[in-house]
Amino acid sequence: MTDAAPQLEGQGLPPRDLDRATTTINRIIDNVERVIYGKRDAIERVLVGLLADGHVLLEDVPGVGKTMLARALALSINADFRRIQFTPDLLPADVTGSSTYNQSTNEFEFRRGPIFAHIILADEINRTSPRTQSSLLEGMEERQVTIDGVTYPLPAPFFVIATQNPIEHQGTYELPEAQLDRFMLRVKIGYPSVSEESEILEAQREANPVHKLQHVCDTADVVSLQQLARNVFVKPSLRRYVAELSAASRSHPDVQVGVSVRGSQLLMAGAQAYALVNHRSHVIPDDIQALALACLSHRLVLHPEARLSGVDEPDIVAAILRQVQVPVQ
Repeated sequence: MTDAAPQLEGQGLPPRDLDRATTTINRIIDNVERVIYGKRDAIERVLVGLLADGHVLLEDVPGVGKTMLARALALSINADFRRIQFTPDLLPADVTGSSTYNQSTNEFEFRRGPIFAHIILADEINRTSPRTQSSLLEGMEERQVTIDGVTYPLPAPFFVIATQNPIEHQGTYELPEAQLDRFMLRVKIGYPSVSEESEILEAQREANPVHKLQHVCDTADVVSLQQLARNVFVKPSLRRYVAELSAASRSHPDVQVGVSVRGSQLLMAGAQAYALVNHRSHVIPDDIQALALACLSHRLVLHPEARLSGVDEPDIVAAILRQVQVPVQ
């Protein structure tokens, strides 16, 4: 623990639980790093999304390891993993499942779709129609799927990692605001350095190292970590700080639609998970600021005039962070 953790209102984590959580978290990150070289920051943010019981949108150019990161994380926690390739002809039933008639029993039987897994990789989610994109919404928000009036619970943990290519627009559908708002974080992996790329080439000379990856914990351990993250202490002044950041986005002259209340909730939950990942039982302003860009920028809708003048969402978030006063610790 870096400094004394407040124990107000029965909050905070016992040191033993914090140490145990840190050990498990470091094992997961180190294991994924055996496959994804030099991207610890991106790995941590994806793990924050999982521990905060949220979802992550990986937006980057092809070939930088988005799919590999999702597979490595699933293998590391011994999770049931499904990859769904989103294409223009994909139907909602291809994601959620459907009821089929069994002639031998004269009854309809529900056949589960690939959404019934712990970790879902929604690959190139912007290549499918909004109708199919929306088939994920109930699962992402409610952790359940309703088919023909019957509700089926999804497993815990349930974590969606969606990918999209930001430079190719032909044959794609822009994600609607309602869908974007369900993603806690938008994460970019980025290109590796020359030395890191050289290591990748050597590691994959004989076989892909992901095939040798072993799990370091189980999904039950992840559920326990999620509960610990929810119990990370947050001062009232920091809760107000998050609310003030969101309010500032709504009143910014270049913003048409600001951060939603859901966005505030997800930033707070993400900050709690980020504190846990960094071996702290309480949130500090740095945790909120570290996730603000990844959590808030994709929730903003700018006025067309602002976009034409060269303003973008990260600029707005940076301005808001400078504008809103940071609480005194």
